[in-house]
Amino acid sequence: MNTLRVNQKTKIFSETGSALDSTEISRIKTRAGSHDNIPRREIDAGAFSYSKAFPKPDPSKFVKAREGNGGTMIPKPKPVLSTAEIAQNRVKNKQSKLLTHPAFCPRPNPPNTELRRFYERGDLPIQIDHGGVANRLAWKVEIQKLDFHHYLPIFFDGLREQELPYAFVAEQGVMDMLEAGAHKVLPVIPQLIIPIKTALNTREKGVIVKVLKILQALVNCDVAVSGGAGLIGQALVPYYRQILPVLNIFINKNDNLGDGFDYGQRKPSTYKNDNLGDGFDYGQRKRINLGELIIQTLEQLEVHGGEDAFINIKYLVPTYQSVVIY
Repeated sequence: MNTLRVNQKTKIFSETGSALDSTEISRIKTRAGSHDNIPRREIDAGAFSYSKAFPKPDPSKFVKAREGNGGTMIPKPKPVLSTAEIAQNRVKNKQSKLLTHPAFCPRPNPPNTELRRFYERGDLPIQIDHGGVANRLAWKVEIQKLDFHHYLPIFFDGLREQELPYAFVAEQGVMDMLEAGAHKVLPVIPQLIIPIKTALNTREKGVIVKVLKILQALVNCDVAVSGGAGLIGQALVPYYRQILPVLNIFINKNDNLGDGFDYGQRKPSTYKNDNLGDGFDYGQRKRINLGELIIQTLEQLEVHGGEDAFINIKYLVPTYQSVVIY
């Protein structure tokens, strides 16, 4: 029996157990999107005072015979390094990007969403229908009869979930409610801003991609119902200050494919740009390229946001260019 090896299932969050356990949300004190655990550089004391910190001298590094300047002030010529040696030293001294650019560092994302609490308690009128091709949500009540002021913010709050089944329930629930009850979404817009802002502040690439797709569906859901330009896009304009700052940080996260093939967009994403030459991107149909998705979302916000949308987007995302012809 000592030779028996058991591979335990990896847990995304330590607070969650098996499928039959419930999350102890009351014990989670971490705030989603907080800046507490950001890696920070060492503080340079010389930047705030007249004193300067010097490294402790190494006793083994002393001037030996025929190594000095011979009583002159002219230093000896430094050795000329080759291009390969310079590149090797640069790689050796390179710091982590999360340390040099903490704005891209993911923030805490604790599993304490309202959707998780309601789903584990059985208070949501849904169940997962495990189909042969893809899963879907089976609603126990007609979506048009639901109280959108109560249920829609709960599903939006679950958009920052990364663990199944909560991530699937949140995303699919939002899409179903936007599709079936588009005429009831407009009054609920003020209640959706804080969940959207919290999800974006986690700065997890997978969460941001999910929220951007939901935003595009949100501004387009009432276009067909109203018969023209919808009002949801115009209702979001006063809340650009809460939504767009994070998009301005990641707007340049594009993949430079070069002359290669990019098969890696289906894998867990990283915060570096892939330089593959002039090649083919097989991940475009999945719409997970963060920079392109942000630009598409901003274009949708401008098109459906009315005449004041562009100036507000330009104020928060200075590199954005208008796509509306006046």
